[in-house]
Amino acid sequence: MKDNKLNLITGLLSFAILVSLIIKLADVPGGMILSGHFIGGMYIVGIFLGCLIVTRIITLLLKKTSFVAVYSITTAICFIIFHYTLYSPKLTIIVPNNYLGEVTLVLSNVDNNILTIDINGIGYINQATFNKTYMEPTLIDKDGKELNANCVGFNPSTFWGKGEASDGKIKIQTLSFEIVPNNKIGQKQYYSTDLFKSVDRTKLKK
Repeated sequence: MKDNKLNLITGLLSFAILVSLIIKLADVPGGMILSGHFIGGMYIVGIFLGCLIVTRIITLLLKKTSFVAVYSITTAICFIIFHYTLYSPKLTIIVPNNYLGEVTLVLSNVDNNILTIDINGIGYINQATFNKTYMEPTLIDKDGKELNANCVGFNPSTFWGKGEASDGKIKIQTLSFEIVPNNKIGQKQYYSTDLFKSVDRTKLKK
């Protein structure tokens, strides 16, 4: 009876974490023609198979241990670790009123992200934010008007475009997307910004 109760509790725990993980994968960018759900699903299958092997070893060493309980616990731990690797901060970006064009977040040496964008569409983010950001941000203008309907990402499966530019002396790494007018909603316009003229070089990550 105790084993059955333990199996139920650990099984439900693992299942609940799996469901939340599948929900999170909806926001994860894909690669090429593969969606985030598909790529994430491959990792989940790998977790299931790997945990089978680990559980088998554990139950051989600890003969009175429930296979189902150990398997549920090991998968739950792996799902939690996978959750952590998928973490992305939800940024709130403020742009000038009536701004149209490319929004560019530059990898910089700042401790605190500068997400109030200047007239050239440029903000500055630290290394941790640069490495982990993939979720679409909340976008507002200085009057507080929400502008997400006017955002256009890199492609249908990946919102942020990641770029790098160098003039031989400095290297600029960026995350970017576009803000388009109401009559161009959903249509990429391929705006561009001259980063070497617009970026505050004292803030660049060295």
